[in-house]
Amino acid sequence: MADIIAIVLVALFGITGSLLMVLSAIAMFRSNDALSRINVFSPATGLGMPLILVAAYVYTLWQDGFGLMRLFMALVGFLSLIIVSSVASNVLSRSVFVAGAPVWRRTSPNRLAEARDDEDAGLTERETWGDFDITDLD
Repeated sequence: MADIIAIVLVALFGITGSLLMVLSAIAMFRSNDALSRINVFSPATGLGMPLILVAAYVYTLWQDGFGLMRLFMALVGFLSLIIVSSVASNVLSRSVFVAGAPVWRRTSPNRLAEARDDEDAGLTERETWGDFDITDLD
């Protein structure tokens, strides 16, 4: 009975994670701009990859038994995938927008464009990037 449960769990997590990865890849090809492509890939890295990692851990648990080091590696990998994917998605989206990549005209709401005009609001003249000069560091 335990073999059937392990096989079902590995299949469920592995197939679900793989489907999320494939669907995200298909959605990337259908996206109209770079921001949308990055946004579409976030569920794959934030949910698809951790599900595949859980499937691999359940399989290892079923085949080799429990090991504290394996559990630690799975937890670190799981947390790393979630943290890194969210931070990387945010940084990539902002860098694509700041680099001047065209945004699809129907992207709404476009909070990056709204925030771009106000990025210097509340800063003193010395703190703004537009007035920054390397010789002013004295």
